Amino acid sequence: MSVPMLKIGAVLSTMAMVTNWMSQTLPSLVGLNGTVISSEGTHERIVSGLYPGSEEGWQVYSTASDPDGRCVCTVVAPARNLCKRDPRSRQLRILTEQVQNVSQSMEVVDLRTSRDLQYVRDSEPLLRGVDGRLHTHVANPYSLTTRGLQELKGQMSQLRPLLSVVEQYRLDLQTLAALRLELLNLSVVLTAIQEEIGAYDYEELQRRVLLLETRLHGCMNKLGCGRLTAVSTPITVRASGSRFGSWMTDAMIPSSDSRVWSMDGYYKGRRVLEYRTMGDFTKGQNFVQHQLPHPWAGTGHVVYNGSLYYNKHQSNILVQYHFRSRSVMLQRSLSGAGYNNTFPYSWGGSSDIDLMADEMGLWAVYTSIPNAGNIMVSRLDSRSLEVLRSWDTGFPKRSAGEAFMICGTLYVTNSHLAGAKVHFAYHTNSSTYEYTDIPFHNQYSHISMMDYNPRERALYTWNNGHQVLYNVTLFHVIRSDG
Repeated sequence: MSVPMLKIGAVLSTMAMVTNWMSQTLPSLVGLNGTVISSEGTHERIVSGLYPGSEEGWQVYSTASDPDGRCVCTVVAPARNLCKRDPRSRQLRILTEQVQNVSQSMEVVDLRTSRDLQYVRDSEPLLRGVDGRLHTHVANPYSLTTRGLQELKGQMSQLRPLLSVVEQYRLDLQTLAALRLELLNLSVVLTAIQEEIGAYDYEELQRRVLLLETRLHGCMNKLGCGRLTAVSTPITVRASGSRFGSWMTDAMIPSSDSRVWSMDGYYKGRRVLEYRTMGDFTKGQNFVQHQLPHPWAGTGHVVYNGSLYYNKHQSNILVQYHFRSRSVMLQRSLSGAGYNNTFPYSWGGSSDIDLMADEMGLWAVYTSIPNAGNIMVSRLDSRSLEVLRSWDTGFPKRSAGEAFMICGTLYVTNSHLAGAKVHFAYHTNSSTYEYTDIPFHNQYSHISMMDYNPRERALYTWNNGHQVLYNVTLFHVIRSDG
């Protein structure tokens, strides 16, 4: 009986190895989703890219087009995430459960057989005694007395349960044969799946994803500033607040900080809501409230490097409010700038001074009486709020629906209502302007805030009580490595 037990032990050892391989390797045998490159931009995925979900973890790195119109470095890549939607993962999960079931059955057989073997070992002295007496009586029948016969019957009665033990062991051998066959079938299926997926383990897949991310960041670092060529279809992130307001993420800090700020209304507001992530913003949860010491005017606010920059109510004073310290760091008057609906955008709303940020830094868009109501663009020092340089665009501010800066160029929309398009651009690097014809869908027909975020390369808009995102397509000049 020791030989079959050795066979069982061998199978159990094999089973342990298979179970160990399944637990360590199978979760890693997943297909790597391909990098998504879209010539139409990333508007279908930008929302999930801005706030990765628990299952996908998408990341949007950049948007651009080369001179031939092909999209470059517009990338959506899974960041070290298992491809849970791969149908092979379900198949592997089922196989894992089957292997676990086989393993449990083998443990039961092993336990029962070990118990039966121990019973046989305990019965061995009695069995040897009976065997010896039987041989004696067979050799000399006259040696069997009445008392000896009674003792022999008693010993035989004690050995009777051994028959059922042997019978159970025979059934266990049949069970073991069936389990061996099932294990063989599982091994064949697992081998086929492994050949289909490839020989990559989880560490190799993770290394490849990390390498891809490094290459993507390198590609993005090569992107110079670009010229706006297209605006995507809108993505409604949330419907909240009044008809007018603003919302934004920080235009400068690392992408690991995904906080979102919301400021409802345009007149004498003080309350700023800070959400932990874009996902929390869409659900209206996990936020803290900042109460500004001075009320704001308009919707032209911007968050830049951890601070909120805004126009103080009924003045041309710019205020820097630091979120972490919850205090005003700086106030400075924007000399000559109109305020209190003197020179607003066409929609009004005390939008005289519009603060914004792009790849070049912090800007103020406004106008004054000396420049006849034409839009002025001033680059600001974010630490002192001093004007570094100003440009007169020659475009009347009251004729503009909204405006935003990308790569040092001011882009102006012709209206805040339906049918709007980007139709004027002023390039500060050359002090020149041009008329453009870049349409975009004004879905809710009343935009009261439109700002570009250089970190995410997206337009944030407040559209009639809806918070909406637009992806942008930029014509880039790719810098070589030398």
